[in-house]
Amino acid sequence: MPYTYQEAIENSNIVSKTNIDGIITFVNDEFCKISGYSYNELIGQNHNIVRHPDASSSSFKKLWDTILNKKAYKSTVKNLSKNGKTIYLNTTITPIFDEIGNIKEFIAIRYDVTKEVELKKALEKKDKDLKELNKTLEERVQFQTLQLKEINESLEIRVKKEIQKNAEKEKILFWQSRMASLGQMLGNIAHQWRQPLTELSLTLFNLKRASNSNKDISILYQDCKNIISNMSNTIEDFTNFFSPDKEKVLFDINDSINESLLIMQKTIKTNNLNIFFKKNSFKILGVSNELSQVIINLIQNSNDAFIHNKIIDKNINIDISEDLHQNFLIITYRDNAGGIKDEIIDKIFEPYFTTKHSSTGTGLGLFMSKMIIEKSLNGTIFIKSTNKNTEFIIKIPQGEK
Repeated sequence: MPYTYQEAIENSNIVSKTNIDGIITFVNDEFCKISGYSYNELIGQNHNIVRHPDASSSSFKKLWDTILNKKAYKSTVKNLSKNGKTIYLNTTITPIFDEIGNIKEFIAIRYDVTKEVELKKALEKKDKDLKELNKTLEERVQFQTLQLKEINESLEIRVKKEIQKNAEKEKILFWQSRMASLGQMLGNIAHQWRQPLTELSLTLFNLKRASNSNKDISILYQDCKNIISNMSNTIEDFTNFFSPDKEKVLFDINDSINESLLIMQKTIKTNNLNIFFKKNSFKILGVSNELSQVIINLIQNSNDAFIHNKIIDKNINIDISEDLHQNFLIITYRDNAGGIKDEIIDKIFEPYFTTKHSSTGTGLGLFMSKMIIEKSLNGTIFIKSTNKNTEFIIKIPQGEK
């Protein structure tokens, strides 16, 4: 239903009416809301009910002189609500005349400017404080200048001493950095070798037991050769990883993941891991062995978690998809090995952080995997863990399909 002009004004402004004696005859809902009084509490009362005690008598006299002289009065008026809150209202009071030109009532239309007035006061206070601050600024500058002069007199000697100290510190940090890098590399190699060495021991034991069968001996011997070859490739991969001039080529992501599964086949078979690999042929730029190493690390971590959490149905899903909008490939690796606790999930990519015993983990596998993804493949890796599942999402720029 369309509004009348009167309804439109009442819905958007604070409106009241009084008779010529200042007795309230009408207030709208907005007036009740801002004053805190109900309609019945206001009707019949003198308009002074909302007058602020601070309002000066001279301003009050000027108001009445103006409207009784049949002119509109405009001002920002300070009022007081029922609960004692100060409010500022931009106010226009207009006389309403009867048919013969006599004043019959007054209508006041207001809108709330409390925030603006308070902001202005705050700015004025800051301006006053700034002026007071400037009064003493010269003395403070002189004092600070004197202090600086005293500091500068001994600064040259102190700088020389600090330079000498820093040179010694840099030398120590240089050697610490080299040792740390070497320790990380060797620690990760030891971690990667521990499992194949165990398998090699078992294979040689089985070789001894099967010595009566030449066919079995040949098969077991070939297994040993494959394990040793993989160990050799591992040290080669880590050596190349620290090489600044290693060659990057386009390689099929399927081939790299298949290589990981081939290397881990004994672990997969021995521990009854169910690997669901959704293949998709895409190419990326980098070093294939390094991506294989990432997948191997993830499978080893999953297997350790399956064992620790005593999971019977051990499932690992590896999916490859593409983000056509951003031209990225996405490798999603998911296991149901029990998930990762919220309090440690943000730390798992940190070097040397591990939840495993020191004999089975160095805390470098995921750290190295993150370095490979970010530094070598120019990608990103992040983790989600919900409902006993852990999911790694790897995004790598796409090469040729």
